[in-house]
Amino acid sequence: MSDTPVQTSATVLTVRQVQDYHAMTLVAPAIAERFRPGQFVALAVGGEHTSRLIRRCFGVHEVKSDYGGTVELVFADTEPGTAWLAGRRSRDQIDLVGPLGRPFRLPRDPVSCLLVGGGPGGAAVFALADTLLRRGCQVHFVLGGPSAKQVFGSRMAQRIGDSATVATDDGSMGEKGTVRDVLPRVIEETGADVVYGCGPTALLRSVTQVATDFGLPSQVSVEEFLQRTGACGIGVCMTCILPVHGEDGVTRMVRACADGPVLRGDLVRWGDLGTIPFDALGAPRVLSVSEGGSQ
Repeated sequence: MSDTPVQTSATVLTVRQVQDYHAMTLVAPAIAERFRPGQFVALAVGGEHTSRLIRRCFGVHEVKSDYGGTVELVFADTEPGTAWLAGRRSRDQIDLVGPLGRPFRLPRDPVSCLLVGGGPGGAAVFALADTLLRRGCQVHFVLGGPSAKQVFGSRMAQRIGDSATVATDDGSMGEKGTVRDVLPRVIEETGADVVYGCGPTALLRSVTQVATDFGLPSQVSVEEFLQRTGACGIGVCMTCILPVHGEDGVTRMVRACADGPVLRGDLVRWGDLGTIPFDALGAPRVLSVSEGGSQ
């Protein structure tokens, strides 16, 4: 099996409404057999003669051996490209590239794993859970959202996980509050050894901060940041760069698509997303007047 991504014309099997989101299943054997949890796929939208040139990038919720190999992804209908995807029907064709990006690093030994998800991006924790369970790990879930309709996969988490905790801002499902509110308690109750996160950037930042407070390693998928900033999905356009601390203490700008989307949470400079910090390696240097800069 090669790790090289492939471009293929994938056949739509189903598109179904799940809560406030859409779940699309595509027949794509070459991508399904190469996929590792945490990687993503990039879909062309708008049809053969569209003016919409930028692909849409989504994490993978599930791969199955059905029909030679299927890939399921979950997304919200938020703009014309995703609206076009939501309108696809069975047997439609979609140009698909994948699997792309770096996957989650898996523990060598069976350990207690805490998987945190939010929004449609949180669907990607379930592909990871499947792999961790096959490796004999304990898998505990924390899922969150503004309301019940924005929480994906709560029933599945309860079915396959060793435990599952849900938190909603309005209390319409599970506990009333945020993921950050319940996370410390769940870490203590589960004896978690590692924390994984998929979902909104604000959630990933909270996951990282709480995990660090407990001295736990965290791995997060910056898929939402990639969706907002990325244009190519393969590391060429340099639009999805974000600042990350190196283990040598030097900040470097990395690409969310090619160097991620999975990153060590404690190394991401969350407060500087969308900027190039002045101390980053290769950052433009602003000269003062005394150094010869123009007035």
